Amino acid sequence: MKLLIVEDDFTSRLLLQELLKPYGLAHVAANGREAVEAVRMSLESQLPYDLICLDIMMPDMDGQEALREIRALEESKGISFNQGAKIVMISALTDMHSKISAFSGLCNGYLGKPIRKDKLLEELSSLGLIS
Repeated sequence: MKLLIVEDDFTSRLLLQELLKPYGLAHVAANGREAVEAVRMSLESQLPYDLICLDIMMPDMDGQEALREIRALEESKGISFNQGAKIVMISALTDMHSKISAFSGLCNGYLGKPIRKDKLLEELSSLGLIS
């Protein structure tokens, strides 16, 4: 599985890398702009990401905006929502408004911080990425 971890917090980034290490090589981005560029490059090389773990609160470009731009990139390449990367939003924000906003932006899942291994693996399983 090809993974992209988008997280501005170093500790959270390391945690996600360690938890996802058994499932594939993880690239990292520290903000939404880097994430959009990584997705653009992966689509141009025809090696798209299978999973993107996307933090919501980041400097420069937040996760909600990055989500919209990533889905627009996929659409421009003729990739439908069902065929695109599985995007799991990750945030300390657990209010309903944040969740609704993420899902209306076409994310596939939502996990609250702190990230728990069991919840992460449960989410990946429900998305059909692991068994």
